[in-house]
Amino acid sequence: MNKLELMKTANEVRKGIVTAVHSAKSGHPGGSLSAADIYTYLYFEEMNIDPKDPKKADRDRFVLSKGHTAPGYYSTLAHRGFFPVEDLTTLRKVGSYLQGHPDMKHIPGVDMSSGSLGQGISAAVGMAISAKLSNDDYRVYTLLGDGEIQEGQVWEASMLAGHRKLDNLVVIVDNNNLQIDGKITDVNSPYPIDKKFEAFNFHVINIDGNDFDQIEAAFKEARNTKGMPTAIIAKTIKGKGVSFMEDQAGWHGKAPNDEQYAQAMEELEKAGEALCQK
Repeated sequence: MNKLELMKTANEVRKGIVTAVHSAKSGHPGGSLSAADIYTYLYFEEMNIDPKDPKKADRDRFVLSKGHTAPGYYSTLAHRGFFPVEDLTTLRKVGSYLQGHPDMKHIPGVDMSSGSLGQGISAAVGMAISAKLSNDDYRVYTLLGDGEIQEGQVWEASMLAGHRKLDNLVVIVDNNNLQIDGKITDVNSPYPIDKKFEAFNFHVINIDGNDFDQIEAAFKEARNTKGMPTAIIAKTIKGKGVSFMEDQAGWHGKAPNDEQYAQAMEELEKAGEALCQK
């Protein structure tokens, strides 16, 4: 995909996020929207995957460590063809396979169940070690929240990743600077994030995580990095794409009402129309 196609796709992913959370009347739109561009690049450009064969042995693996942003993950998987886009409206409903957090046993394309913050990166490190031990060439990607990296387990896993020189591992931190209680700097500042990962022997790349040129360059740089894992610190805007949700901690875990949903979808429709005119 070229940049314009990626931007159009990310806009559709954002529509799916808002629709799913509105339908569920619960969920986490803010961090899903901030990471939508990263999700889109991973699944439509970067990763070796096949929606027709979700369990193929040589596929690249993805672990959503910040599992509460499942609406963004699900919307991406649906638009990539792993399951029908229409099923997004069943999010969190009784009997639906689209639970509030990813479930590897029931959702096509999900490689690891997640939800308890801090644990996803450990699973990703284990997958990357497994690939090395088996001489497999698949790559492993994991997405963390910047509030999540307050968890000590994140750094235990990072220590092991650096020690094992896991150059098949890419850790992405969605650095939107907000968590459920407010700014991460007010709650428990993890800054400087880049220097911390460098201390654990990571190759670190700082980018604007809502800019596809920078996202593309970062993942290409990660592929060319040998002998150490890569951490991409992606500066993003929480709630990106919906004006009243942008940079607002209150939209961490709240669903829009009918009026707010209509406004959000109108904004995303206009954004899509503007992209089609380019």
